[in-house]
Amino acid sequence: MDSVRPSRRPANRRRQLVELAADLFAQRGYQAVSIEDIATAAGITGPALYRHFAGKQDLLAQVLLTGQETMDEAVEEALAGGGAPAGRLDAVVLALAELSVQRRGIAALWRWQARHLDEAARNEVRQRGRKFIQRWAGELALARPELPAVDAELLCTAALSVLGSVADHHASLPKRRFVWLLAQLAGAVCASTRVPAVAAEVVDATAPVTPSTRREQILAAATELFVQRGYRSVSMEDIGAAAGIAGPSVYRHFASKADLLMAGCGRLADQLSLGASRALSGAASPAEALDRLIGSYVEVVMEHGELLHVYNRELAHLPERNRQESLRIQRAYVAQWVELQVELSGATAPEAKIAVHAALTIINDLSRSGRLRARPGFAAELVGLAHDVLTPRRA
Repeated sequence: MDSVRPSRRPANRRRQLVELAADLFAQRGYQAVSIEDIATAAGITGPALYRHFAGKQDLLAQVLLTGQETMDEAVEEALAGGGAPAGRLDAVVLALAELSVQRRGIAALWRWQARHLDEAARNEVRQRGRKFIQRWAGELALARPELPAVDAELLCTAALSVLGSVADHHASLPKRRFVWLLAQLAGAVCASTRVPAVAAEVVDATAPVTPSTRREQILAAATELFVQRGYRSVSMEDIGAAAGIAGPSVYRHFASKADLLMAGCGRLADQLSLGASRALSGAASPAEALDRLIGSYVEVVMEHGELLHVYNRELAHLPERNRQESLRIQRAYVAQWVELQVELSGATAPEAKIAVHAALTIINDLSRSGRLRARPGFAAELVGLAHDVLTPRRA
């Protein structure tokens, strides 16, 4: 009789767990995924997962660091062939576009999820991320020696947002076409001549408008905490303390934490809808309509950036009916952009949707940086970069 061999753990079990966790975090967000969810996806028990990682936070750190290493390796492999600076830059962009299509979300996770790490891990992720951007920017500077280093880094950061934007939607194309389009969009950003922009004013990111009422103060405090920690990690007591009142006093203005989240999301949706209505109703042509739509979006984001972050990242925590309504409004808003892009460029709907999300993600990501917001002409730069990725291009 043949002996029964005991089952073996896969030699790459740790790597498998990291990849499964990365997919789940990208799909649902870090806070909505449990250790049990990851273990179930891997076909093991929760306790078995702890043989490899100290906890979910440790696993997230490994997800982010592994993702960064994978992107570093893609860049180095692309550069191995040498060649002229312009060709090297194209090779980097193409390699990163292919990686982003193969593993949607790899370029986005470390931008959004690092806030859930402890300080030491968060700093390590940020330092590696900065080194990655500087490496890419170095290649861009070789291809475009007229660019100051700070502008080259801004363009590469925006191009990274293009790559990460594929995690924010479900539009797809045949792989070869998808990679080509994504590389074209990121390449258009790297080739942009709209940075730096010259403007008379400097946006003061250090002087926010002070809320005028207690209700506004509470909403502002809650929004800031949701951005910093994530919705689930914030209590009503935390919100009260940040607003300078006792936790129970918050209930005089908002019935629950979910009510606060709904108020913030509703306010942003109203601002976006109003801006779009004004932009489209006053336009004499589709091209002007898109110009005005981009301008209105940048204006709203510059004024309500934290609300936008919460709107984009915390909708899953709304009651189901409110969540579905918010998603409907969000999709209807994006559909206006896609319709204009189809009309102006002749792109298919999926192609237009990919380009539109790339433009929106650039604005969303870059506007979160206080350092970038202080640049002269920053709002004009955001508008220009959005135009760059929405410019018609031929196959």
